[in-house]
Amino acid sequence: MKIVKFDMGNPRKEYDTKLELLSNRSMNIRQNSLESARMSSNRLLEKTIGDNEYHLRVRVFPHHVLRENPLASGAGADRMSTGMKLSYGKSIGTAARVMEGQALMELRVNKANTKIAREALSRASKKFPCSCRIVAIAKDTNNWPK
Repeated sequence: MKIVKFDMGNPRKEYDTKLELLSNRSMNIRQNSLESARMSSNRLLEKTIGDNEYHLRVRVFPHHVLRENPLASGAGADRMSTGMKLSYGKSIGTAARVMEGQALMELRVNKANTKIAREALSRASKKFPCSCRIVAIAKDTNNWPK
């Protein structure tokens, strides 16, 4: 399933807390994993705090095309397989290339909803093939975007 939305919630509202889901390893994350993480976290946020009380953003995009060289197996496979000759492969999906410490998702909420926001990002992190950590940034720090 392809990722459908990258911004959910209300992006125009002012929030005082930002949480980021950071990757602990460099790797490729497939598009269906990104979509699954987005859906699970967004569903929890919509049901508990409402769709006007948060802004969830997926920060990575699946640009990298994954390809495979299908090899036949079974009886008679040796007569039709060409091995690695011209093995460009067929595309089987796309993935996002993620570096260690890169933000996968960003969630902006008010301070009262921080506990639910952490739960939403932890549910999203379980959909990724790597371990992740959640970092909270308060608005009064100098790390806050302008």
